[in-house]
Amino acid sequence: MQNWNQTILSQYGASSTTNAILESLNEAIDPSNDITSFYNNVWNIKSAVGSGLDIWGQILGVQRNLNISASTYLGFEEAVSGTSGSQPFGQAPFWSGSAATSNYPMSDNQFRQVLLVKAAANISNLSVASINALLRAQFGVNNGTDPYGVAYVNDTLNKQFTYYLKFTPSPNQIAIITNSGVFPRPAGIQANLSHL
Repeated sequence: MQNWNQTILSQYGASSTTNAILESLNEAIDPSNDITSFYNNVWNIKSAVGSGLDIWGQILGVQRNLNISASTYLGFEEAVSGTSGSQPFGQAPFWSGSAATSNYPMSDNQFRQVLLVKAAANISNLSVASINALLRAQFGVNNGTDPYGVAYVNDTLNKQFTYYLKFTPSPNQIAIITNSGVFPRPAGIQANLSHL
């Protein structure tokens, strides 16, 4: 500790025994390494890892595991009703009548990116411009190019808006938009997703 002797009450400050014990304790325990480690692995979201990011996830209300819906299945009822995703025999498992999901744990880098977008969403005004900024942050522009493709939101003026992804998103990217709770939906507005 730095300047530990300034924290001693004056009535104990003259005690050579107390000062010797505290000096010995100060030499044996140096919290500066622990404080630096805590700052780098937990407090600083840009360098946090593992359980440090999980703590940030709890603070921001985001889980590391994404529930990803199975996109293809074999069935009969849903094909008649027009539900998309049905496949012929030999191509997909039977449809059970409910959406099949699987859990996908995000890596530290993926989770950090989602957490940063969620933190920005928490302080945004939920305008189309701010939601577009969130989409750019998630599917961002690197060196002047879109790594995935163009992503934007469009207000259709009928209490709905649509997230447009001008690329073929992975199931993880779809789950980030639809299931993670990261991308906002203003109150009373229905959000849709359209992609290639």
